[in-house]
Amino acid sequence: MRRNTIETILGGVVLLAAALFIILAYEAADLTASDGYLIEAEFGSTAGLQVGDDVRVSGIKVGQVTGQQLDGQTYSARVLMRIDPAVRLPDDSSARITAASLLGGQYLEIIPGGAESYLDAGAVIYDTRDPVSLTDLLGKVVFAGADQGGS
Repeated sequence: MRRNTIETILGGVVLLAAALFIILAYEAADLTASDGYLIEAEFGSTAGLQVGDDVRVSGIKVGQVTGQQLDGQTYSARVLMRIDPAVRLPDDSSARITAASLLGGQYLEIIPGGAESYLDAGAVIYDTRDPVSLTDLLGKVVFAGADQGGS
């Protein structure tokens, strides 16, 4: 009888820990729908950017990537994002996709311009820079070293 009581208590502790872990993961994921205005940015490649990734200005999260689609005429990637309504971006702002860390993950960084007029809902940012691929850079370094050593 004593063994069943101990097993029941341990089972309850495990279930409580699992519930706390799920609550903590939900809070950290920031899955709440955010209000804001939608804008787009046009890139040659999105290289790892995903729906749900952050949109940041000066390192501060101001929005979220809400979608990606291929432009059927130019074959460029359109990234749709929702921006916090309290943040007004100048209409000459530029955008780039940046690595969040060496382990992976991307975010979209907006570099504000100096214009006095602002981006409205539905606006498109055309001044963009495609992400730099670490594997491409590594390949250039390796093959550049091989070309110099073989001469």
